[in-house]
Order: sequence, then structure tokens, then C-alpha cells
Amino acid sequence: MHNLWIDSKNLKDFGIIVSGENTFNTAEIEYETVSVPGRNGDLLVRKNRMKNINVSYPAFILSDFLKNASNARAYLMANTSYRRIEDDYHTDTFRLGFFSGPMDFTTRFLNRSGETNIVFNCKPQRFFKSGEYPISFSAPGNLYNFGFPALPIIKVSGNGSGMVRIGEYSVQFKNIEEYVMLDCDTQNAYKGTENKNNTISAATFPKLEHGENQIGWSGGITGIEITPRWWTL
Repeated sequence: MHNLWIDSKNLKDFGIIVSGENTFNTAEIEYETVSVPGRNGDLLVRKNRMKNINVSYPAFILSDFLKNASNARAYLMANTSYRRIEDDYHTDTFRLGFFSGPMDFTTRFLNRSGETNIVFNCKPQRFFKSGEYPISFSAPGNLYNFGFPALPIIKVSGNGSGMVRIGEYSVQFKNIEEYVMLDCDTQNAYKGTENKNNTISAATFPKLEHGENQIGWSGGITGIEITPRWWTL
């Protein structure tokens, strides 16, 4: 019997055990086709994104059904934002998904046990846990990405003004005071709770492209840390 963790909470605490045979599917690439008069076949227009995917866990409560079902419902439906989802079918990755219900059980003899499908609406990526650890650079270097283009978190340390270069991307900084954080997914710069978007300039926030990424900087920057957020499908 397998485990399912939501925001590090094991659903076994609610008496729930799961099966994971539906967790190996892959998200769909979003595209459209365009028919052109006089031309055989359709044009394929890629939208450079993938759709969310529904991930379903067959779930079972084998004892103390009424109490466990009520507590599980309350926990899962108390938060409809994206949450961290882990199971022991995919021990090196996690997903980000939300549960919006319903949670309908088929009960067994005298309502002592029941089963349901817990379905999460998930982002298409499976994020590697290894990509959650920052990689420090005290001097320019290289960072190799074996997989898909990743949107890292970057901590830029130093004082004053400077520029960071990651592969083909560059970000100009002004008025750094100790450090500035860049979240390349949400496209925000911050220090703690302080918004720092007005202290940076970038045509595009950096990506860690597949292959070799050269890391460098200039000016008052003394080093950077990159949390790469590696992912797969």
C-alpha cells in the first residue's frame, strides 16, 4: 500500500492508502491546426506551452471511515491553491497541483470502509527534488541542463550595480544591497518581502536552456546562487 503526501502531510494520517497506476501519464502540448485553401494538410501552430494534467489516485479508507473521510475532505478542500504532491511511485520528483473536489466515496459494509478517486489538477511538469538545492558560483562557470528549459530562482549577491549573464540572457541590476532574488518563473525581483522589480532591467528573464549554460557577472556582483528547478514530464 502506497503513500501520498500533500504539502508534506501523509494522507495515511487520515487512514487513506492509494494506488498510483494513473500517475504515469504525460501532459498535452497545446497547439492549433490551420487549414489553408489550395494546400494539402494543415499548418501546425505551436503555442509553446503544455496544458495542465489531471492526476488521479484511487484511494481507500479501510477503517474508522466516517471520521477519516471527514478529516480528509476538510484538509484537501481547505486550500484550492497549488500544493506540493508527492508519492512513492515517483520518489525523485514532485508535482504542483490543486484539489477542487468532489470527493465522493463508495462505501462498503455498514459504512466501515470506502473508496474514491482523488483527482488533482496539476501543472504539466514533474519537478526533480534535486533541482531544489541551490548551486553556488563564487566565480564564473558553467551549468549543464540535461533536460527541459528550466526557470530558476537566482540569488545575486553584492553591492551597487552590475550585470548577470546566464547563457544568452542578461539582467542589469542597480542599487544591490547585500542581495537580490530573481524568480524567473513568476518574473519577479525581491529581497525578503520587499519588491525589487524597479531595480532590474531584462529583455527576458533567464532560462537554463538544454545543454551548457555559461554563468558570469560584472560590476559590484560578488557571486550568485542558482536553484535550477529541473523538471521532466
